[in-house]
Amino acid sequence: MPHNHWSGWDDRPYYEPSSPREVKNGLKTKSERGTIGETWWSKRWIGTLESFDMGTRLTRGRSYARKGQVVSLDVEPGTVKAKVQGSAPRPYKVEIGLPPLTDTQWEAVTDAMAGQALFAAKLLAGEMPQNIEEAFKAAKVSLFPKSSNELETDCSCPDWANPCKHIAAVYYLMADRFDEDPFLIFKLRGRTKEALIAALREKRSAFEDVEAPDEPVIPGLAAALEAATTPPQEEVKPLEDCLDNFWQSGESLSNFRVNLEPPEVENAVLKRLGEAPFKIGKQNLTELLEPAYKVARKVAEDKKDLL
Repeated sequence: MPHNHWSGWDDRPYYEPSSPREVKNGLKTKSERGTIGETWWSKRWIGTLESFDMGTRLTRGRSYARKGQVVSLDVEPGTVKAKVQGSAPRPYKVEIGLPPLTDTQWEAVTDAMAGQALFAAKLLAGEMPQNIEEAFKAAKVSLFPKSSNELETDCSCPDWANPCKHIAAVYYLMADRFDEDPFLIFKLRGRTKEALIAALREKRSAFEDVEAPDEPVIPGLAAALEAATTPPQEEVKPLEDCLDNFWQSGESLSNFRVNLEPPEVENAVLKRLGEAPFKIGKQNLTELLEPAYKVARKVAEDKKDLL
């Protein structure tokens, strides 16, 4: 039944609690007790929902989410579609909608994101900046719902309460999905990861052409924004012409200095490049390189006084 509008208990039918049917390989939250959500943005999602005073239905939904009653969950632009197993023979169909931002609103949001170098760097590296909501506030919109009225919900179960426990279970499982992929929050507001990243790259390129020379340097930003190196300005001699001094540093390195700083974006180059086109054994090359990059950075930091 539709659950689009919030309501009290009034004279609607009351359904006695019943135990749900067990689901094999159902989708469960990582957390078995306590709070659900590991990252600040998933906790913000849950905190926002709990602030709407939805009563004990959220609690029952949380139990469903932990038991693995959610059979499937797909996030589409502006909509979440899921199936939740209750006490009936067939799973109930659940839909949760959040109004997508318009193209004009997204243009303003991405302008604000691109204007903050650290925002762009972290997003391009697949991370969610702590104060990302400032970009939405600057565009006079909100990333998370401001009230329960923004949430258009529907469940095929006979319970009229909003949220029913099936909808609530999906709410909590969405937090787990957001932990895994923060870009799903943007997708729920109408922008896919690919579209957002493409817009940020384009806008950051424009910003870099006009940025003030005194803009603070952010470690790891350049790597996150552009993986390719700048073409050499000097003519490169053939290797055969350099054999006599191959093992010498050369005059060009006499004034070379190293200034090591912890990166704002961990493994920025690898995240920017994405998965390698091949695997070694069963692992993608990028996965194998990530720990090597961390070890190399740690060794360099330990020996930076010698450089």
